[in-house]
Amino acid sequence: MQESRLFRIVYYLLENGKATAPELAQKFEVSIRTIYRDIDAISSAGIPIYAAQGKGGGISILSDYTLEKSFFSEQEREQILMALQGIMATTGKTSDELLTKLSGLFQMKYTKWIEVDFSDWVQGKPQQNTFDLIKNAIFQKKVISFCYFNSKGNNSKRNARPICLVFKSKDWYLYAFCLLRNDYRFFKLTRIRQVEMLSDTFTQDFTPIRIEKQIHIEKTITVKLKFDRRIAFRVYDEFTDNITEDTQGNLYVQVNLPDNEILYSYLLSFAEYVEVLEPQCIRKQIKKRLQKMQEKYIT
Repeated sequence: MQESRLFRIVYYLLENGKATAPELAQKFEVSIRTIYRDIDAISSAGIPIYAAQGKGGGISILSDYTLEKSFFSEQEREQILMALQGIMATTGKTSDELLTKLSGLFQMKYTKWIEVDFSDWVQGKPQQNTFDLIKNAIFQKKVISFCYFNSKGNNSKRNARPICLVFKSKDWYLYAFCLLRNDYRFFKLTRIRQVEMLSDTFTQDFTPIRIEKQIHIEKTITVKLKFDRRIAFRVYDEFTDNITEDTQGNLYVQVNLPDNEILYSYLLSFAEYVEVLEPQCIRKQIKKRLQKMQEKYIT
């Protein structure tokens, strides 16, 4: 307890510049005598803290003191800057003023190691806007309202208490308490539309995240695929394991895909460069869909 208070006293003085013993005693709910003992302990640790008496006096730390000399190793300082930069990258803001100030405090130069762009070649910036609004709602503990499209093609109006944002399997998800279902749910950000922050607030009392249990709830089917070598770049982008190759350079993959409309829209995105080898039911469905597509272009 004392060690925690000593750290908080140092942080308070660094932030406010100066404070009186009675002020610190009231702030940390201890006696003035205890504050003076704490000051002695902080000084003994090598931190340049001193007390000046009289008008305008008080307890302060030398203005040129930097935290890193006593609290953080070089590796810890690098980890703090890297973590902060990673967090800031998700905001979509280009300003690095905070990082510059912190690196100055640590007396070290930071390296820009990460860049996050939420847009793809088609959709532009809407996902970034959704991310920012939900992030603000999480911090402010505000209920949000949105329209959600599920994997079956249905959409519904939802009100939810946003808990946190989760990045899993190349996609962002919102973990929230859904007021419509009266249970915790994961919502894929790309399927959220017309999101609004409401005036209703909530307390952050929630069930621990169950990522594996909730995100992968879609029924899947094992599919064997043959890809033309001309699409190899995409195959290696999207299927990292269990890729085999024949003497002509064609690629073979066995993968579990969602057993719904997502499967067909995904496979058809490869156009003529993919063939479904198994199962037969999927081959027949693909053939039927291609015939319907062909009918649209007869004339």
